Amino acid sequence: MRAEAADRRARGTRARWRLRLAASAMAALLGAAGCAPVAPMSEMRIMVPNPPGSGYDMTARTVAATLKDAGLAAEVDVFNLPGAAGTAGMARLMYEAGNDRLMLQMGLGLVARTHLQDTYSTTSAVPLARMVQTPTVLLVPADSQYQTLDDLVDDWRDPEVPVRLGGGSSPGGPDHLALMLLAERLGISAVDTDYVWHDGGGAMLSALIEQRVDAAAAGAGEYRHAIKAGELRVLAVTGPDPIPGIDAPTLRELGINLEFLNWRGLLAPPGIGESRREELIDALDELRTTPEWRDALNDNHWHDAYLAGDDFGAFLAAEDDRVGGLLARLDES
Repeated sequence: MRAEAADRRARGTRARWRLRLAASAMAALLGAAGCAPVAPMSEMRIMVPNPPGSGYDMTARTVAATLKDAGLAAEVDVFNLPGAAGTAGMARLMYEAGNDRLMLQMGLGLVARTHLQDTYSTTSAVPLARMVQTPTVLLVPADSQYQTLDDLVDDWRDPEVPVRLGGGSSPGGPDHLALMLLAERLGISAVDTDYVWHDGGGAMLSALIEQRVDAAAAGAGEYRHAIKAGELRVLAVTGPDPIPGIDAPTLRELGINLEFLNWRGLLAPPGIGESRREELIDALDELRTTPEWRDALNDNHWHDAYLAGDDFGAFLAAEDDRVGGLLARLDES
């Protein structure tokens, strides 16, 4: 029902946008561009709270490119502000209170980091929309000795065999959580698991290929090119269904009672005003219905998980509570 409501609202805004953009073009021809209306997403900046090559970075740049390709904005600037495992970006967002041309690309990992560091909660900002969910994949280098997940688990269980597990997120982030939850299901001590974290997907890819880690957890879309090129192999998928184009079973198909999906969304600074918030949500409603966005979902192995406005705010609050409890439980294990 929420998806249908979003579709109706998007169709309702489409005609208004076309008229607005047409008016802007006409005003420019008449030499009055300074007075022309501006499309809601034009002149926007999307802040990514970690380095290029990360899942957040890929998502933000896909949103920006799709807005442009679909004709919903002339240009959207994406910039990276890494630091403090993502929480520097959260602090910057709060500092930019009232800036209605700024959005923060965020997700499950940032929710977790705000619990591990003394910083602003993600619930302190203005919730715009949850855009996607993505399954995690368990990866090994192409020439790894581990041919199946069972092979990896046999060594992981053996205290005499050092197994280095990696991820592109800091402790508490989605890659780390996926591995720790898997350890919990397998009866392996999370405390004794050697997790090596890398700040973003680019660093993680190098570590895998150079075999500085034995296996890693990551978003499926982040390494799709390396998987397709045969540089990496997928041992298992954490989502409920197999991933088209990737020959790997789900954890449930392997008899492990665990599903794990990461998610990513967009926040705005506090104090932007209700009307401006609605404009931005309408723009994201429109983006979500375009064929360009559907193509991006397929290309990146993302699931449409659109949830906007107050519904996203309620989800964010519940997720904040859930992640806090999950981290406390893992800390005790």
